[in-house]
Amino acid sequence: MLIVNSYFLAVVLCFVTMMCWGSWGNTQKLAAQNWRYELFYWDYVIGMLLFSLVVAFTAGSFGPEGRPFLQDIAQAEWSSIGWVLLGALVFNVSNILLSASTSIAGLSVAFPLGVGLALVVGVLNNLIFHPKPGVNVLVLILGVALIVAALICNGIASGKVSSQQRDKASNRKGILLAVAAGLIMSFFSPLVYNGVDINDFSHPAAGMLTPYSGMVFFSLGVFLSNFVVNTLVMRKPFVGEPVSYSQYFAGKFKNHLVGVLGGSIWALGTVLNYICAGTAGAAVSYALGQGAPMIAAIWGVFIWKEFKGAGKGVYGLLALMFLFFVAGLGLIVASGN
Repeated sequence: MLIVNSYFLAVVLCFVTMMCWGSWGNTQKLAAQNWRYELFYWDYVIGMLLFSLVVAFTAGSFGPEGRPFLQDIAQAEWSSIGWVLLGALVFNVSNILLSASTSIAGLSVAFPLGVGLALVVGVLNNLIFHPKPGVNVLVLILGVALIVAALICNGIASGKVSSQQRDKASNRKGILLAVAAGLIMSFFSPLVYNGVDINDFSHPAAGMLTPYSGMVFFSLGVFLSNFVVNTLVMRKPFVGEPVSYSQYFAGKFKNHLVGVLGGSIWALGTVLNYICAGTAGAAVSYALGQGAPMIAAIWGVFIWKEFKGAGKGVYGLLALMFLFFVAGLGLIVASGN
């Protein structure tokens, strides 16, 4: 299977993860013009599962190192699979909350707040449960602290805009959903790594999964749990009227395709993050990938014009947010080198 042994290459691929995790929300924004996010989310999880299978039967099955995909799942213990499925359930709950927040408060608010909070708490969780020798914890924490400063800037800017342009009640609901999503999301990565051997991909421990098989079971867990989690949200939506499965099957092919694309983009970023966790360390790879709020904020500010008409003070806060994010990500990279 394809294995990354270079720290530099691992960091580069973690930045690709950041781009993917920060960009998939654009597909939801595109679909939202005539497609409810609850319906979009079904295509999103289908895209995740299909893409993970494609990667598993290609990059996860060829190469001189590690266990091929089919051989790996044949020897996997149920306890390892169970940890990954539990991580998938936790992720699915948090991601649906994040999707709801995005539909209410906008991409440039939901992602920096929700995913940024997941970054801060998730890094601490990975440091505690999956530490890697050689990581400079102090530098890593300083980098995370700068990310927190960026989140504060975004929160203040969002508050100023909400008082000028957005319905206060809806914006408050979107922010609360983003906070809940971030706190829950911070636990999915440590849970998954309980079932995936990130210490030695070339000679993975017996009974544990490799990143490729782990990604397949993760996507399968998200898909299966969606029958419960998303069905509840469809019947009791956070905003708007309930939606039905008949509406989903009546959707246009273009709408379904956009959702599948979104799930594929997220899955690409995730499998790269898992592959790089062994070389960069769980905390560093997760932290870099969760720099996605900066990417999402760029999309929200410059492409979707979510802060259009805001005062100069708001744009000054957004500039500080980007500055703190870049500096924080730089320290996170340096902490593992």
